[in-house]
Amino acid sequence: MSQVDEATIREMVRRALRRHLTADSEPTRVISASPSRSRPILDEAAIAALQEGSTFSVPPGTLVTPLARDAARTRRIRLEEGASRAPATLSLPQFQGKRRVAVGADHGGVAMKTLLVKHLQEEGYEIVDVGPSDDKPVDYPDYAYAVARLVSEGQAEAGIMIDGVGIGSCMVANKVPGVRASMCYDVSTARNAREHNHANYLTLGGQLIGPLLAKQITSAWLSTPFGAGRHADRVSKIMDVEQRYLKKS
Repeated sequence: MSQVDEATIREMVRRALRRHLTADSEPTRVISASPSRSRPILDEAAIAALQEGSTFSVPPGTLVTPLARDAARTRRIRLEEGASRAPATLSLPQFQGKRRVAVGADHGGVAMKTLLVKHLQEEGYEIVDVGPSDDKPVDYPDYAYAVARLVSEGQAEAGIMIDGVGIGSCMVANKVPGVRASMCYDVSTARNAREHNHANYLTLGGQLIGPLLAKQITSAWLSTPFGAGRHADRVSKIMDVEQRYLKKS
C-alpha cells in the first residue's frame, strides 16, 4: 500500500470515528468530548499534540481510538490508562493479626522446611504446609506453584518455598498473578525485598544456607514492613507489567 493510499484511508477512518463518536472536536484540546456524550475521546489529532516519547495519563472512562493507539506507538508515547495510582490507594496490605504463611519445599529443602515451620509457629504464625512430608524426589515447580496459588488467591498473606538454590522456585512463583517473589540469601536482601519491593513470597536455597541463617532470613523478611512512599509507585509499575500481559490473554 502506498503512502498516499494509506493517508487517504486514515483520513476516512478518522472522519468516520469522529462522526460516530463525537460532535465538534476541538483541536486545541488534548482530549475532546462530545456535548451529547459524557465519555471523552482521545483521537489521533490529540496524540499529535503530545511530545514524542512522553507519557500521558489517560483519564478514567476516556475512549482511545485505534488510530490514536497507532499514532502513540509510532511516536513512542506511552498511554497510562485507568484510574490514577497514588501510594495511599495501592492495594498492598500489610501483614496484620495472626499471619498465615504458606510453606513448601522440594526433596532437597524438606528438612529445612520442617525446621522453619516449627520456628515460625513459635513466632506466632499460622502455617499452611503444602508438602512434601518426606525426601522422596519431587519436582519443585509443583510445590512452588501450590504455595504461590495460596498467596495469589488470598488464602495466605505470604509464601515461603525452599528448593536447592531458590532460583527455580522464584521463577515459578513470579509467573503467578499477584505474586512478588524474592530469592534472599542473607538478612539484608530479606529486608530490602520487603521494604522496597513489598515481596509476598520468599524463596530459599536449602543447599546454600544453614539452618540458623534460614531462621534469621525468614524472621527478618516477615517482620520488615513495606516502606511505601517512593517504593509504592515503583511496585505499582511492577504490577502494571503483569497487567499488560494479563489483558492480552
